[in-house]
Amino acid sequence: MRTRKALLAIAALVCAGAAAAQSWPAKPVKFIVPFPPGGATDISARLLGQKLSETWGQSVVIENRGGAGGGVGAAEAARAAPDGYTLFFPSGSVMTANQHIYAKMNYDPEKDFVPVTSVVSGPQVLAVPANSPYKTVKELVDAARAQPGRLTFGHAGIGSQTHLAAENFVNSARIDAVAVPYKGEGPALVALVGGETTFALTNLAATISHISGGRLRALGVTSRTEIPQLPGVPVVAKTLPGFENTGWFGIVAPTGTPREIIDKVYRDAKTALESTEMKARFYAQGLAPVGNSPAEMGKAMKEETQLWARVVRERKISVK
Repeated sequence: MRTRKALLAIAALVCAGAAAAQSWPAKPVKFIVPFPPGGATDISARLLGQKLSETWGQSVVIENRGGAGGGVGAAEAARAAPDGYTLFFPSGSVMTANQHIYAKMNYDPEKDFVPVTSVVSGPQVLAVPANSPYKTVKELVDAARAQPGRLTFGHAGIGSQTHLAAENFVNSARIDAVAVPYKGEGPALVALVGGETTFALTNLAATISHISGGRLRALGVTSRTEIPQLPGVPVVAKTLPGFENTGWFGIVAPTGTPREIIDKVYRDAKTALESTEMKARFYAQGLAPVGNSPAEMGKAMKEETQLWARVVRERKISVK
C-alpha cells in the first residue's frame, strides 16, 4: 500500500511539473545580467531575450546588476524564487573563476545554480585608443617591457573575463602592466576610448562598434585564427606563439527550478540560436552560437573551473 501511495505521489509530482512547464511562462521572464549595459554579456542577453520574447509571447526583461566582478548580480539571482521567472545570464568567469579569487562571496556557483545552456562564445580583441602610438602587438609589448609598470589596462572588474584575458596576455608577454578595474565592460571601454588606460582585452561583441567607429584601434584578436569581422587584424599568437583566449555567456537557473522549465528554456534557446536570423545577428557581433545541453554546459564549467583555479593561483589574483 505504501509503495502504491509513493508511486502515486511521484506520478503526481511529475504531472505537476509537466503542467508547470506547459503553462510557463505566464508572465514576463527576467534575465539578471551581472554587468552594466554595453558589455558583451549584456549584448548577448538582449539579442537572445528579444527572440525568446517572440517565442514565449512574454517579455524578457533585462536587469543589469553590476559589481564585484559579477558577484552582486549573482547573489541576487541566487536568492530568486526557483520558478523560472528569474534566470541568471552570466559570463563564464562569474561561474568558474570568481570562487578562486574572492575570499568571501554571497553566492556559490555550484550549489546555488544549475546549468541551462551556454548561449554564445567569442574571442577578445587587444585594443588601444585611436590616437595611441602603438600600432601592433609587438610595439605595445616592447613599450611595456621598456617601461615596467607604466602601461595600464582596464577591465570589467576583478575576475571578469576581460580581466582574466588581460592577465593571461600580460603573463604570456612577460610584461609588467597595471590593472585598472571598472564596474563593467561598458565603463572600461569608455575609459579606454578616453585614453584613461593604455590598452584592454575586451570581448569583441562590446568593442566592434568602437573599432568600426574609429574610436579604438584593434591590434590583435585572441582567437586561433583571424576573424572576418576584423579583416587584416592579426591574431595575438602571431607575436606570442600559442596564445589563445575565448569567453562565453550563458544561462543558469536558481537551484530548485523545475527540470521541465530548465529543459524548455534550453530547447527554446537552442532553437532560437539555430535560426538564420540569430546566427547573422551574433555573427555581426563576433559571437558564435553554442546552445549546448544542461549536462554539456555543466561538464564544460567544471573543466573551466579547474583551469582558472590554476591561472588564478599562478597569477596570485585575489580579493580579501
